[in-house]
This record gives sequence, C-alpha cells and structure tokens, in this order.
Amino acid sequence: MSSSRERITDALNHKEPDRIPIDLGGSATSGMHVSIVYKLRQALGLDSPGTPVKVTETFQMLGEIELDLVEALGIDVLPLKTLDSFFGFKLEGWKEWTMFDGTPVLVPEGFNTIPETSGEILMYPGGDKTAPASGHMPKGGYFFDAIIRQQPIDDDNLNVEDNLEEFGPISDQNLEYLKLEAERLYTTADKALLGSFGGTGFGDIALVPAVQLKHPKGIRDIEEWYGSTSLRRDYIYEIFQRQCEIALENLVRLHAAVGDRISVIFVCGTDFGTQNGPFISPNAYRDLYHPVYKQVNDWIHKNTSWKTFKHSCGSISALIPDLIESGFDILNPVQCSATNMDPAYLKETFGDRVTFWGGGVDTQRTLPFGTPDEVRAEVRERLKIFGKGGGFVFNPIHNVQARTPIENLLAMYETVRDFGKAG
Repeated sequence: MSSSRERITDALNHKEPDRIPIDLGGSATSGMHVSIVYKLRQALGLDSPGTPVKVTETFQMLGEIELDLVEALGIDVLPLKTLDSFFGFKLEGWKEWTMFDGTPVLVPEGFNTIPETSGEILMYPGGDKTAPASGHMPKGGYFFDAIIRQQPIDDDNLNVEDNLEEFGPISDQNLEYLKLEAERLYTTADKALLGSFGGTGFGDIALVPAVQLKHPKGIRDIEEWYGSTSLRRDYIYEIFQRQCEIALENLVRLHAAVGDRISVIFVCGTDFGTQNGPFISPNAYRDLYHPVYKQVNDWIHKNTSWKTFKHSCGSISALIPDLIESGFDILNPVQCSATNMDPAYLKETFGDRVTFWGGGVDTQRTLPFGTPDEVRAEVRERLKIFGKGGGFVFNPIHNVQARTPIENLLAMYETVRDFGKAG
C-alpha cells in the first residue's frame, strides 16, 4: 500500500496509484466552510457538541482540517502556508466567536467579532479599526465580500508601484515559520504538502482590492481592473513584469527554506472562465499572462521538484492548451458544470498533459441539492472517467459551501473510499 505522498506523486506523474488520492483543505480553493467542518466532525464522532473549529481562511471562512479528520476521511494532502491571513493580520491569538448560524468557531485575535448596528460584520486591514473597513459579512451571512476602496484614477499620473504595494520580499518571520513547519509536517506525516505562499497570482481578482492594505492605491476597483487589461494594457503588463521579478526572487528564498518537502505549489488563482465560456481570448491570454506564468513555472521546474497548481473557475477548455504551454501541471477546480467542460472530453483531450485536481462532484447542484444516491452516482462516474491512467486528485468542484447536507458529504467520501481504485 502506498503512502499518501507516493500516491500523490504517482497521480501527478500520470501513473495509476493504488487508489485515487483525495484532497480536502490543501488549498484555499479545495477546502470546506467552517460550519460544514464542524458538522462533519460531529457526524464522525471526532468532537463533542460545542467544540469550536478554527477559521484558517478568514475571507471565505474555511475551517481547519485537523489530522484526525484527515485520517478519518483518507485525505492525502496537507497545506503549508504563511502566517498571514487574507485581511493581513496573523493567524494567531485564537478567540471564540459564533457564526450567524450558531456554529462555534475560533478566529484570530485580529478578526473583528463586534457587529455593526445593522448586524453586519466589518473586517479591517491588519485588524486595525482606525483604517477604513475592507470587508463585510452581511447579517446572516457565511463569508466576506471585499469593500472596494478605489481612489480617483488619474491616467496621466498612474504609478505602477501603487499596484505593487502588497508584493515584496517575503518576511524572515514567514520564511522561518515555513522552514520549521515544512520539516515538522514532512517528518511526522506521510502526506503530500501543498505550498501556498502568495505573490504569483497575476491579476487574481480576489486580490486586486487588496483588503489587507489600509489605504490601497492604484487600480483597485474590479470593473476598472478588468477594463484596464485592455484599455491600460501597457500599465497592467508593467505591473505583471515587476511582480514577476519579485516573485522569482521570493521563490529562490522559499525553496531554500522548504526545499523539496512540498509536492505542489499553488501558483495562481486567477479566474478566466464564466459559466458559459472564457472571458478572455486565447490571444489576450498569450499577450498578457503567458509571459509571466511561463517565467514562474519554468523557474520552478528547473530548480525544484514541485508541480505547479493553477486554479480557474468556469468554462476554460479553450484556454487549456495555453495553460499547459505556460507550464502548469495541475488544473483546479475542473468545473464540469460549465459549458464545454465535459469530463470525458477533458480527460481524453488533455489528460496525458495535465492533472485534474477537482471535478469530483458538482458543488453548484448535486452536492448541495441532490440526494445521497445522486451524489454517489456522480462521484462514481467522475472516478471512472478522471481516474484512468492517473492524473487525478479527487476533490469537489471548489470549496464545500455552507448548508451542504452532511449526508451528501458522507455519501461522497464513502463512494470515493469504496470505488476509488484508479482506472
């Protein structure tokens, strides 16, 4: 029987492992809402009622996947990430809080738990309430949305450095933490490590508003940013080139710290697809994004054993050849519910050149709204299609959302356990 690390390595090298490997919580796009982590732990008898779960991703409110849950579900991947939260405060100093739905959780000390008179929760960059709020969760909500804090744009005086404020040398504190944590996880568990270090997500729209900055400058409005990729193309190109230089410098330091203890690096979460098709042409991708992704992926492949992870929601089949040409080894979340994303077509056309990390079950319809039998049927179908010949890591399509029925989740994991033999 293979170890988890060996199983992931086989899958990434397009060899059929002893069983299809599973990810849960390895990245910010393959996790689970904290309220569902809580309910799942209760259903599996891992906690007594009322035991809080840590929120380890404070924007989407993802819950910690502890080792006991990893072992209970047969998970093969563990995350390795910095100490920084999405809003810029550290993931430390844990305190109790209760979600609107009653879920008991632990949040970092910089997390604001005091509601406004409207009932909404505001979040502040770096946990500093003297700065303008940068995120809000509406009353009764489950996660945060960014508050756009766009300053007036003066096209005659745009400064590339304004859009680079959040990119810079990785801190010595984070490097030391990553070094020690990578060694601890690598030597105490047989799991594959997925590194998420930041800085290589060119144009990731979740990051453009810079909710961790107190007074962001440059282009921070989502519509303005998307429009600028065409109307201010040279400005965006210059941002990407400078960001790429910084990223390459950081990769040298990161590799020196963690070595080849990680199996996979999360390179980018930039979305290129809508439900019905890509919202960027292949030519536009090749012009603006390919040059920087190619530099990053080439450095990684030349200097490390890491495989490179690309996240993009939506219908991106028209862009997959270019993503492969850019050097990406892994595609996530494999949104099979989108147009032209039929799993059999994807596997037959691209399965020998890229690993599909996700696509295991539809999180828009089947998992939240189907019956357990419907979940089982869809999971069996995806295992059969994607598992053949390796190149597949099971995960639902993106994060498991709040209010997902636990019986459906249990049916999903039971099916992977019972039918997860590759091929």
